[in-house]
Amino acid sequence: MSDYLIKATAFNHTVRAYAITSTETVNEACKRQDTWATASAALGRTITVAAMMGAMVKGEDKITVKVEGNGPIGAIIADSNAKGEVRGYVKNPHVDFDLNEKGKLDVRRAVGTEGTISVVKDLGMRDHFTGQVPIVSGEISEDFTYYFVNSEQVPSAVGAGVLVNPDLSILAAGGFIIQMMPGATEETISRLEKHIANIPPISTLIREGHSPEVILEKLLAGGDMNILEKMPIEFKCRCSRERISNAITGLGNEEIQSMIDEDKGAEATCHFCNEIYQFSAEELEQLKS
Repeated sequence: MSDYLIKATAFNHTVRAYAITSTETVNEACKRQDTWATASAALGRTITVAAMMGAMVKGEDKITVKVEGNGPIGAIIADSNAKGEVRGYVKNPHVDFDLNEKGKLDVRRAVGTEGTISVVKDLGMRDHFTGQVPIVSGEISEDFTYYFVNSEQVPSAVGAGVLVNPDLSILAAGGFIIQMMPGATEETISRLEKHIANIPPISTLIREGHSPEVILEKLLAGGDMNILEKMPIEFKCRCSRERISNAITGLGNEEIQSMIDEDKGAEATCHFCNEIYQFSAEELEQLKS
């Protein structure tokens, strides 16, 4: 089943909800990053949340999220857009630990419990919206829950999970975001809190074959769910030879000449997809203005 996301409302439009299956997308990102199991879980959760946040914007708008804790994994960066395209990378992909006391991948230890989560929204205007909050757990889901409440003032519940196979491929990945809109009653909030507390881990539901629709039906039970949109999700990098060429041109003639004299060319690697772009001395000469 190809990855996709659904948007829905419930409880007389006082609750907004998103659910996603992201197994193939996360697998592609982790394969390109050569992540070990715990790093895969951390990167996969971040990409999953970023993809859902991308579905909250419109047109050509973009979202970039950065999780920067004090753990050995270093920074995790993911960006997404309203078209369902998402990519991500982690600074130190070769991080793994024994399972934690709950028998799960120890994402908290990899990410760290101190640091920040930053969200930059490129809404096509001169100034970007930037929100930043401290990391509260290092588990990713709880950290983004805290972000929505404290940076965007939207009471939310975020869940994201990743299961990793012994061969380091991704067995299952997915997530949900439930948000309270103006007019949500205390009864509605209480009901949702109970459903969220009792639902099995999201990655387990994905592994068992439950669709995003079924997952939201479980979370929003009794809320008269109304599906607004279904959109495909995929890993897609926006790097290109042209973009790298423009970046090299921006370095100026003196720096380009230094590359020609010292290295007889240049090589650039995209952080997100690890695509390698090579430029000969002759090609660099042509990039000088």
